[in-house]
Amino acid sequence: MKKTLLLLFVGLLAFTVKAQDQVAKIEFKTETVDYGEIEKGSDGIRVFEFTNTGNAPLVISDVKSSCGCTIPKKPDAPILPGESGEIQVKYDTRRVGPIRKAITVTSNADTPTKVLKIKGTIKGEGAK
Repeated sequence: MKKTLLLLFVGLLAFTVKAQDQVAKIEFKTETVDYGEIEKGSDGIRVFEFTNTGNAPLVISDVKSSCGCTIPKKPDAPILPGESGEIQVKYDTRRVGPIRKAITVTSNADTPTKVLKIKGTIKGEGAK
């Protein structure tokens, strides 16, 4: 009986250690998107592409912007190991001037918080 309990305990311990090895990892193609110089009112949608390089499903729980002028959209479903996904960002291009904004991504990855950046300049009528 003692041997059975010992085997059960060792097996459970090995399973627990194995489960801890399962981790999601998020790797972005780039962590900064440069709009460059664009005209006022032009398309403000850009994407951050990423891959789950870990061995567990990646769940993005939250994506927030540093400003109401930037609307990020996260994937709804988990991203499986080896799969890719994207975070869409829409900037309000009716605002003339420089763009310098941050998007904070929260997930279950080994690095749970990542900060992405967008930059560029919106040119208005008569701007050179």
